[in-house]
Amino acid sequence: MHIQDSHWSTASSASALAPGGTLSAAVGGGREVSRTTPLRVDAQRNLEHVLRAAREVFGELGYGAPMEDVARRARVGVGTVYRRFPSKDVLVRRIAEEETSRLTDQARAALGQEDEPWSALSRFLRTSVASGAGRLLPPQVLRVGVADEDAAVDGARVPHQRTQPGGELRLLTEPGTSVAAGASTGADDDAGAAALLEVVGQLVDRARAAGELRPDVSVSDVLLVIATAAPSLPDAAQQAAASARLLDILLEGLRSRPSV
Repeated sequence: MHIQDSHWSTASSASALAPGGTLSAAVGGGREVSRTTPLRVDAQRNLEHVLRAAREVFGELGYGAPMEDVARRARVGVGTVYRRFPSKDVLVRRIAEEETSRLTDQARAALGQEDEPWSALSRFLRTSVASGAGRLLPPQVLRVGVADEDAAVDGARVPHQRTQPGGELRLLTEPGTSVAAGASTGADDDAGAAALLEVVGQLVDRARAAGELRPDVSVSDVLLVIATAAPSLPDAAQQAAASARLLDILLEGLRSRPSV
């Protein structure tokens, strides 16, 4: 698995395509205003090709993969990619936001449709791993880690983890990152990541309270399971089998065992 960081600042003059195929443009104060003009059929088709290619390329090579690789996979010129997404940061944000939203929906579905806490957690993990989510987990989610109590770290705190030994789990942001005047600060990205961490925290809390999850397992451990159980292999059948096998092993490691 190759997960790499990406810088997340975008220029204020950049325009990007919002979900649904409409144009959005950054305006003063970092706000985005959607234009309701629909894309032409060929432009919409190119957008879909670019997004599909970006998911594949970033899934295989990480978010550090160049835009030229995305263009080649989409079978369009790199200029076409940049017309749709004025910078790589904009494209990375789009893919990461969509993946975060999809994972959050999967976690909520497991939480709402499974009565048994362990079944809910394992369902979420199996669904996420089967969808290849581990290869596209956003950097701000993967940076979940243990931070010292007095460390000056900005960002959303991961819920339900305040009793972990050695510090408090937080959602870490890029230290020292500068943002251009008028550019988006990534508040929407942080809100999406925080929503994901909140609902995964509920799955973890329920399974732990039921005595089915090891007491030392945290939200970050669950996210690492999703990332670890998503190897990138050239053969699709081999990849699916390897993911399923690895996840079975990791799930066994997460379960609590009765004391002898």
